Amino acid sequence: MSDRDHGRPCPACGTGMQRRHCKYVCPRHGVVYDCSDTFW
Repeated sequence: MSDRDHGRPCPACGTGMQRRHCKYVCPRHGVVYDCSDTFW
């Protein structure tokens, strides 16, 4: 399984982000989205 298989892709690099509580975290860029962002 590659980095790109983990979830919603990071808009900056395409790496799959991990969901942590109310945040989506890119392993390369840190927190990209949180609950207050309306990206759905």
